[in-house]
Amino acid sequence: MGNPEEEDARVRLPQLRLDELLGELQARLDAARGTRDRVQSLLEAVLTVGRELDLEQALRRIVEAAAALVDARYAALGVIGPDGRLLSDFLTVGLSEEEIARIGPYPEGKGILGELIRHPEPLRLTNLSEHPASYGFPPHHPPMTSFLGVPIRVRDQVFGNLYLTEKRGGAQFDEEDESVLSTLAVAAGVAIDNARLYERSRLRERWLRASAEITHSLMSGSERGEVLHLITERAQEISGAALAVLAVPVAGTDRLTVELAIGREAAAHRGLVLPVDDSLVGHAFSTAAPVTSTDISRDERVSAGPPRFAGLGPAVAVPIGTGGGVRGVVLLVRAAGRAPFAEEETGPLRGFAAQAAVAMELAERRQDAEQIVLLEDRDRIARDLHDLAIQRLFATGMTLQSAGRLIEHPGAKERVLRAVDDLDETIKIIRSTIFGLRARDDGEAPGLRARAVRVAGEATQVLGFAPSVRMEGLLDTHVSKETAEHIVAVLSEALTNVARHAHADHVEVALETDGRQVRLTVTDNGVGIPAEGRRSGLANMAERARKLGGDLEWSTPEGGGTRLVWHAPVTDRNR
Repeated sequence: MGNPEEEDARVRLPQLRLDELLGELQARLDAARGTRDRVQSLLEAVLTVGRELDLEQALRRIVEAAAALVDARYAALGVIGPDGRLLSDFLTVGLSEEEIARIGPYPEGKGILGELIRHPEPLRLTNLSEHPASYGFPPHHPPMTSFLGVPIRVRDQVFGNLYLTEKRGGAQFDEEDESVLSTLAVAAGVAIDNARLYERSRLRERWLRASAEITHSLMSGSERGEVLHLITERAQEISGAALAVLAVPVAGTDRLTVELAIGREAAAHRGLVLPVDDSLVGHAFSTAAPVTSTDISRDERVSAGPPRFAGLGPAVAVPIGTGGGVRGVVLLVRAAGRAPFAEEETGPLRGFAAQAAVAMELAERRQDAEQIVLLEDRDRIARDLHDLAIQRLFATGMTLQSAGRLIEHPGAKERVLRAVDDLDETIKIIRSTIFGLRARDDGEAPGLRARAVRVAGEATQVLGFAPSVRMEGLLDTHVSKETAEHIVAVLSEALTNVARHAHADHVEVALETDGRQVRLTVTDNGVGIPAEGRRSGLANMAERARKLGGDLEWSTPEGGGTRLVWHAPVTDRNR
């Protein structure tokens, strides 16, 4: 018999090896189960993301799924703009609204985020602060160490990036995390493409509905202003613009004036006069083609004038009409950080703007038809006055004149002859009225708007720069010709004085009326009016105002310079 201890050891040895084998098998089973569970989670995430057709919601699902799959505490998805910077559509997971507000503006694509934009390949870091491209974190930003970034491609173009930080439990992101996230990124690209296609179809549907609404408005006989306001409003809503502006040409000049402005900073645009040759809107007008800008607040093609694009960014100017028949321009501007206007958006916009051209054409034809009816009515009244009223008055006068010879009473005879004279004066008045009714407006002089724009344009040579011009109200309709003559003379003299004495490099002209008063304001940033200087020019301008029942004031605005305010009734009070 053998030694009992040796036999016991031989029994325990196979048992130990069996325990080791069973433990290893259990570990592999756990790993397989974990892999199976992770694959199951990945498939569920792909299905969840793929079912979403709303683009914003799809992006939200993607970033949430990414955080859950790799067990990251923080996750973000950044959309890359055409300029290579991150747009404001920066979606985050793991940060509360209060934390986001304390951190400040979203990143623009610098540091590690910019590294992934410049090199769109998966990036895995143990400590992101040690990377050469790291810029550090802004104040109030939570600490982040481990990092995993993966690009999202849509049809071979990089749409954006997924950023994951701080794997839970203090672990590091591994190759399996990178593989899972890369797989999700592929599915995300397909989901984003589908959501974009769905969004475009919905957008086309909205344009069609808006077109039908405008067509109905046109056919129902709405006024030109109402239709143009509807077109501008719908264009702003559908394009997601924060500001919509409609500019039309000023007759007899090479300038455009803003007729409508809706949205942010709208008040700063209304009535503004823009040059055709040196402005973004003017470029769209002269070329009869859409003009885009990635950031209108920094665009050199924006003409001089008051600051009016604060907080705004991407823009597109779309001509109303084509070729030589351009009747104006619609300018749409989105908030800063929003996506620029893509090429597929300008097509529907051009079609929509074409409806504005139809509206203006139809309004002009209606106006012409109404004018013809008015002129025909005037001719009828003139004929009736000439053929009926004058002849009967003349016959009555002849009868009274004949009867006067037979009257012997001196007082009665004098009254009859005075009545005959009154009839003669009445006939003269009616004939003058007939002449006025039959007069045509073919040779009518340009209106006040065009004349004021022309004076400002002529002053450009002596000033050395173009003055900013703003007009509001029915200047050509409400302001009488006599008052308009004085306004043109005062504006010319004011701009000449600025050129001669002010040494200014900026002038703003504002001409406005409320139907009762007309006000001309000329503001420069020059040296101001000296205390003991010649004031003959000011005296002349003040005298013109007082003749009409108005006045002239001048002051020094904050920051220096001079502000002249000339105002008078729209019609000469002595008439």
